Amino acid sequence: MKTTEQPIIVEQLFRSSVEEVWESITLVDKMNQWFFNNIPSFEPVVGFTTQFDVHLEDRVFPHIWQVLEVQSKKKISVKWQYGDYPGVARVDFKLTELGAQTKLKLCSTVLVDFPDNIPEFKRESGVAGWNYFIGKSLMEYLETQ
Repeated sequence: MKTTEQPIIVEQLFRSSVEEVWESITLVDKMNQWFFNNIPSFEPVVGFTTQFDVHLEDRVFPHIWQVLEVQSKKKISVKWQYGDYPGVARVDFKLTELGAQTKLKLCSTVLVDFPDNIPEFKRESGVAGWNYFIGKSLMEYLETQ
């Protein structure tokens, strides 16, 4: 993923209240059920930082997140890095209440280029990952609540 590429944008409509979607993206016990199951802590507070490892085949990707912006039940922005790997992204989760439904718009913007030689850092991988997390995993989680 490169700064010269367009941001990754994923939009999804949920048959859930804005409160339910907000809690699902900001409360660690709920995030662990649909996002990553080993997030040790998370708080929707500017400056809050958390770190956890994601193991994929023979590699470890240390995820380091720092909350950059919070507008309760409307938007949360997180700086996203991978430990010793170069690259930084900003991920914005924006919520719009539409009656009994909620639209989530995710925008992942690269701030510092990621390496070309790691498949997981390719744009296609990012697009597939965010579509899976938002369009499948979060959708299924909210439908069963």
